[in-house]
Amino acid sequence: MNDATSRGWAEPLATGVALADAQLRLLWVNPALAELLAVGPRSAVGQSLAVLLHRPEWMALAERALLEPSPLQLRGIEVPSLRGDAGRMDVSMQPLSTGELLLEVHALAPPVPSDTPLSATLRGFAHEVKNPLAGLRGAAQLLQRRVDDEDLRSLAGLVIAEADRLTALANRLLRHGGAVQLGPVNVHERLERLGDLLLAEPSAPGVRHDYDPSLPDVYGDDDRLLQLLLNLARNAIEAGAQTLVFRTRAEPAVRLGERTARMALRVDVIDDGPGVPASLRDTLFEPLVSGRADGSGLGLALAREIAREHGGELRYVSRPGETVFSLYLPMGHAHE
Repeated sequence: MNDATSRGWAEPLATGVALADAQLRLLWVNPALAELLAVGPRSAVGQSLAVLLHRPEWMALAERALLEPSPLQLRGIEVPSLRGDAGRMDVSMQPLSTGELLLEVHALAPPVPSDTPLSATLRGFAHEVKNPLAGLRGAAQLLQRRVDDEDLRSLAGLVIAEADRLTALANRLLRHGGAVQLGPVNVHERLERLGDLLLAEPSAPGVRHDYDPSLPDVYGDDDRLLQLLLNLARNAIEAGAQTLVFRTRAEPAVRLGERTARMALRVDVIDDGPGVPASLRDTLFEPLVSGRADGSGLGLALAREIAREHGGELRYVSRPGETVFSLYLPMGHAHE
């Protein structure tokens, strides 16, 4: 496909399309994408692809996509325009045999508001789990009293602590509004706790850490943030991941809902599983959607709701062998 042919094919499309060379310089941008991101089709030519993909990690993915045999997908990401607004979009990066990179950008509908029936679904679920949690806690207490092995007593204590935490979460969901209980949260301590919980499970994966130790505490609900991270980790394990990496970074100028946070804390849960199935990519965070016959479809839906309760966002990128779920939380009091 020569340049003239590709331009003629892309010009009338309603889908946003762009072509970049092997150095990731823009060769052309079709009118639909130019209008979507408020860029000038002619002025963009010759500039870096960063004109469209603003974040460094997206550019790193574009560099990698040039070397991949199949398209790389970014699903449900917030892409800012030069007008200062932002929209949720799916971005596909397709390497061509000519060494160039073809981008397709699909604008998505606005996110589902947090006051949808999901909250009612979660409250019903919370009501159903309270009695089993009480029984689980009682059994763990009996076990803790009757065994002499210190390791077994420690595991029983872990079960009791988790039962108490989940009961508290259920009670908050059952109360009107289920408001978050804000306080300083050390995310690294939560990730260490998450590692302990995962290691206690029969199908424990390998866990590695990549922390930025300079990051400050964020304001949030300690229990709910742990639940969010636990849901992400267990979702990865149930999908077949053998290794998880917990990574933390600071990221400037992140669009979170209707606002832009000057600085956000990013927590990545990275797994080496098979990736998100194509059939689920557009509905992955919706309630009661699951890729497993025995799945509840609530884990990721609850995770997204918790992120939004904290003024943050939950996003992901996925390809076979590497899926990254990224939690963005505003630093300071910008979300209050």
